[in-house]
This record gives sequence, structure tokens and C-alpha cells, in this order.
Amino acid sequence: MLQAFILNLFLYFPEDKTEYIPAAFWMILFGAAAVLTFRWFIKISKKEEEKTKRAEEEARKAAEEDRRS
Repeated sequence: MLQAFILNLFLYFPEDKTEYIPAAFWMILFGAAAVLTFRWFIKISKKEEEKTKRAEEEARKAAEEDRRS
């Protein structure tokens, strides 16, 4: 009984459906921001991966030259 009462405190379905418009606007805005942030992280990650690959290649070449000497 108490659990049902507590859950009903958080449920709100307005009669005037225009109250959904601001919520939808903010949901779309934050969803778009989340997608853009995710894509930005992927872009940065790829750049870091390229830097790491270059550093590994340079280290391999230096180690290979040391072995030849």
C-alpha cells in the first residue's frame, strides 16, 4: 500500500497535453547534446589512437636501430 502511494507521487499525467511541449523540447535538446558529445569523444579518441600508433612506430624503429648497432 505504502509503495503504491510513493510511486504515485512521481506519476503525473496532465489533462492539458500542451504541458508536454517544454518537456519534449528539453528532451530533444539534451538528446542532441548527448549525441554531439559522444561523437566529439569518438573524434578525440581517434586522434589519440593515431598519436599512439605513431609513437609506437617510432619506438619500434628506435629499438630496431639499437639492435642493429
